[in-house]
Amino acid sequence: MNNNKVEPRTLAGFMELLPNEQILFNQMKEKIQKTYERYGFLPLNTPIIELSEVLLAKAGGETEKQIYRFEKGDTDLALRFDLTVPLAKYVAKNYGNLSFPFRRYQIGKVYRGEKAQKGRYREFYQCDIDIIGDGELDIINDAELPSVIYTLFKELGFDDFTIKINNRKLLSGLFESLSQEIEAIEILRIIDKIEKIGKEAVIKELEKLGLKENDISRIIEFIEIDGSTDEKLQQIEQLKIENETYKKGLNEIKDVIKYVRLFGIPEQNFSLDLTIARGLDYYTGTVYETFLNNYRELGSVCSGGRYENLAENYTNKKLPGVGISIGLTRLFYKLNELNIIKAEKRSVSEILIIPMTENLQKPIEIANTLRNAGINTEIYLNNKKLKAKMKYADKLQIPYVMVVGEDEINSNILKIKNMETGEEKTIEMEKIYQFGDVSKIDKIL
Repeated sequence: MNNNKVEPRTLAGFMELLPNEQILFNQMKEKIQKTYERYGFLPLNTPIIELSEVLLAKAGGETEKQIYRFEKGDTDLALRFDLTVPLAKYVAKNYGNLSFPFRRYQIGKVYRGEKAQKGRYREFYQCDIDIIGDGELDIINDAELPSVIYTLFKELGFDDFTIKINNRKLLSGLFESLSQEIEAIEILRIIDKIEKIGKEAVIKELEKLGLKENDISRIIEFIEIDGSTDEKLQQIEQLKIENETYKKGLNEIKDVIKYVRLFGIPEQNFSLDLTIARGLDYYTGTVYETFLNNYRELGSVCSGGRYENLAENYTNKKLPGVGISIGLTRLFYKLNELNIIKAEKRSVSEILIIPMTENLQKPIEIANTLRNAGINTEIYLNNKKLKAKMKYADKLQIPYVMVVGEDEINSNILKIKNMETGEEKTIEMEKIYQFGDVSKIDKIL
């Protein structure tokens, strides 16, 4: 016998879930979407495939190496690697039809051909929000995004998390005052690693970069500022750094902290962290990183910041913005792996109708009635014994089972079993029209 079967396998770096896990993933995604909409962000859905010249207008270095790029006919195409570049294209293209500030959210898959490893994916969901201004964007917008992050992580069931906030202008101004503007990006990258590699290793890397001992001391003194948020603000003011960029950053961070408090975020859920530089040279002002305090090994679970000009590669219009992003696939994987979230539901069905009669008219009529009342209703349509049908409901953890046989149809009395408690009750057939939603099944029973 010639066996030409292909082994069923999934590419490394691409996530597939069992139905119960997918239900949980969808619930997380829905909570994120609802929170974004609660703050008035508008939905956007851009194509997964874009023209390479559009998508790669600014790309370079590592990003360009990781892009999935291919040709179809004579068209050069690429898969989107984030949701920000497509947003920039979209805003430039639709500028005349948008109301500014333009507040959008997008939840979608992005693709990066990076090295596949545990918890890192090549196809993954990002959940982004951005506020784009036309020409200018008030600093208060930078304070509203932590409010969204706070609400969101509370919705996801977390209490102990910290939104770390900084302003890139403080660091840039410090470097300018030390005449280190040329090396600023490299210094930022080194500082950004202080939690991972420690202070001594950071000093060594700065020395290798050619910084003088005095300059390194000033940088370390700055990022080691400690205390409460107000004490830190006081200390960065007392450094008396005479530089316009620094002063602007100081004023901005003071405003952001003031408004963050106005939005009602508790002190224990945010902090001013002068080491947060964000690895990208993309951000120009406020930057954020969010950590689950009991699970620091996850790294930042939500990050972002302020940028000067979103669409500079597509238009001459100045479009400043501020945004945040959650890598949902990685976050879900890690939370699931650590058993912080558990996939308990195995089905979306709220009730299973089991017909025990050859004539399916009445069972289907009942199923239609329940579905029209907004109840997720499944009808078992395969010819098996009652025991096998009940086992199916039990395995999928469907909360209720309704048996519809000749006796039930003739007597107009239905049996409904609560699969969790094992309790079985009878109900007059016309009462099913009063269910309205699944919560009323219990009440009517």
